[in-house]
Amino acid sequence: MNRGKYRWNGIDLLHKLADLPQETVAWVKGKAQTVAHEKKLLAAAHRIPIDPLSVEALRKRLQWKLALQEGKPQPLHETTSAEPPAKEEEEELLERIIRERDVHIRNNVTRTAAYLHMYREHPELHWAFLAHMVSRNGGWSMTDLRGDLLPFLLNEEQCENVFAFLERANALIFRDAYPQLLLYRASLQMKRPLFHLLPLLGVSRFMRPVWERFWIERESGLLTIALIVNEQHYIEERVVRHPSFRSNVLDTLFFQTQTLLQLNQVVFPYVQGERIRLAGLILENFSSVRERIEVGKKLYAILFGIRAVAEGAQAFACGRRHSGSRADYWPHLFAAVRKEPPRPRGQLLERLDGCKLRPGAAPLYSPALADAWKDRDVEPPDPGDWFRDLSVLDYFKEISAPFSFEMTQECGFGLKKIELAVLASDLIV
Repeated sequence: MNRGKYRWNGIDLLHKLADLPQETVAWVKGKAQTVAHEKKLLAAAHRIPIDPLSVEALRKRLQWKLALQEGKPQPLHETTSAEPPAKEEEEELLERIIRERDVHIRNNVTRTAAYLHMYREHPELHWAFLAHMVSRNGGWSMTDLRGDLLPFLLNEEQCENVFAFLERANALIFRDAYPQLLLYRASLQMKRPLFHLLPLLGVSRFMRPVWERFWIERESGLLTIALIVNEQHYIEERVVRHPSFRSNVLDTLFFQTQTLLQLNQVVFPYVQGERIRLAGLILENFSSVRERIEVGKKLYAILFGIRAVAEGAQAFACGRRHSGSRADYWPHLFAAVRKEPPRPRGQLLERLDGCKLRPGAAPLYSPALADAWKDRDVEPPDPGDWFRDLSVLDYFKEISAPFSFEMTQECGFGLKKIELAVLASDLIV
């Protein structure tokens, strides 16, 4: 064996590893492999370009809109004096868009599938695929609340509150964004831009100039960042800062341990050979709209800037229908159907060994969404337009994939932390 490459500052690392616990050794070796894998993929990565001239043109249009609206606050569903009322054929189109939105908004699974269908029809809509992959994560977090681990750490009321929070954010983003995608599709079919109808769909005035620019230039990066900015601001007051969710979820002690619960991980399964790896990032502070936007941009750069992830994620998404179960991507660890009866407290056993099961251990139960939660009506959002100044244009800059994005090993060890927390709580009770 060539031991030279395992030396650092004259220290024989292999000799030092032999003195460490077996799990620590496995983590160190796995981390080294991960870094090597990341370096290889990043070497072929490309940046997501953002044309400064397009940003400046957008700035001028938005500045004009703000000047037009200054001192004249209006409800979301009313047009400005510069916007004529919809024609009869346009009213019929809006009704069709709302009906189609309401068909697909039913639950996380139907919303997630609708995003993918839209992307496959119109691959220039990068945001639709990003939304599909992020929405899968929302579904997995929802079903974790009914799986084999989290119910031992959260009581029923806490599980209900977290689900309501996740469901509301997921549903409201879809309710706002999907009609925009449908209106773009209708514009293509009618061979003319129809974005003057966006206010009638309750969409922020921020988005019309963006879509009109996209119609001319087809700059997928600019549109994607705009939709990330819009949707995160859209849920800021309606969900993140909503008093009910603040008191019942975000400000509670158990949500402050979201790192332990893996609620802050966003992962993109991607096919690489015979294996499914995980790329993604950790969101440190969900309460920060700026951090959510910046993480969203980095996730976009991972998903579309790294070729292996882009191709592998699309192969995964098109080949494995989203059910809400984590068995969709890691069937060697999870099962959508229980393989053994649930164990009561006091009889829990350790089942995980890194990213694999211990010999003879049954896979963790990760139910499909339909088996975990019933569909719920989506209540209309509070009216209002978040766009008030041009500071958000600071987000419109060229994006590069972050140096560290490989989450395969990280997720395996994170899952192990949850299991250890469950086993520890079992000893206390």
